[in-house]
Amino acid sequence: MSSNTFRDWIAGAASAVLATCLLAAGAASAQELRTQVVAQGLEHPWAVAFLPQGRFLVTERPGRMRVVEADGKVGPPLAGVPRVVTGGQAGLLDVMLDSGFAVNRTLFFCFSEPGQGGNSTALARARLSSDAARLEDVKVIFSQQPKVASSNHFGCRIVETRDGNLFLTLGERFIRKEEAQKLDNHLGKIVRLTKDGAPAPGNPFIGRAGALPEIWSYGHRNSQGATLAPDGTFWMHEHGAQGGDEINLPQPGRNYGWPVITFGENYGGGPIGEGITAKAGMEQPLYYWVPSIAPSGMAFLTSDRYGPAMKGNLFIGSLKFGYLARLELGGGKVLREHKLLEGLERVRDVRQGPDGLLYLLTDLDKGRLLRVLPG
Repeated sequence: MSSNTFRDWIAGAASAVLATCLLAAGAASAQELRTQVVAQGLEHPWAVAFLPQGRFLVTERPGRMRVVEADGKVGPPLAGVPRVVTGGQAGLLDVMLDSGFAVNRTLFFCFSEPGQGGNSTALARARLSSDAARLEDVKVIFSQQPKVASSNHFGCRIVETRDGNLFLTLGERFIRKEEAQKLDNHLGKIVRLTKDGAPAPGNPFIGRAGALPEIWSYGHRNSQGATLAPDGTFWMHEHGAQGGDEINLPQPGRNYGWPVITFGENYGGGPIGEGITAKAGMEQPLYYWVPSIAPSGMAFLTSDRYGPAMKGNLFIGSLKFGYLARLELGGGKVLREHKLLEGLERVRDVRQGPDGLLYLLTDLDKGRLLRVLPG
């Protein structure tokens, strides 16, 4: 984000309450957080991005994208959103502004796309109109193959890397979990793409017979959280099956094991497959949860708004238990986990805003956009 855009964002978002809190942030305890409602009445919001002048761009799973003003006013649905499959976990999901948005007004979003055989995750590129009322030049640049008749496990988080390529997380669609181990499909994969949707140069399976060139890593289940670490490393987490939610740092060409190895178990009990947690040639997670917390959005905190103890920590929302997980890291490991803001609704997205504060979306019929304040 350019310096001018940043200044515009701060100017638009400023409020007396926020300013007072920011002045006190340096003295705030690492555990002392509270939330401030920015907007409410959103229908199952899934992702938030930060526009200039303190505005927000929010997706709603039923297929709508809206601008939320700095004062919390929720605007009408944007025109130009393509047809979206809804129901279950399907819908309009992640949205991400291009790194050059201040100049080109380009954004990327992913959604459940209908097609022959069912539906799948698709990635689209568009331009936000100058009046922020519609999407223009909408183009689907990637569609997960094959289409599957399922309403579950779309994945669908988008991350832009420092080299200008895109990571997209793709679920294995639940009923096709064995396909996550095969390289001739996109189910249970992380793909790495150019901004035109082509396989990114340097992908590990380019030129390999029987393997799709978009694939970066495989053996994943359903990733609904992904982000870049401050050092540029790509991090993601994926839902386990009744336990075994994992944090992974996907490396090119590596196999992350699902459904052969897992710390989860079948719904209703009983082992999955061989009931093993390790196997040669398959990667172990950096961290995992048993029981499952149903992780959602994730973000690294790079600011000192909440005091030095939280800077550099990883924050992940819990859909199942309604809290914000704070993970302290060191030496390439998770050292400690803290449960913050317990008693919230289902936390769907977690982002750091241009003001250095964390923002959350809650996944309800009348969901909310929340600003996380110190003390």
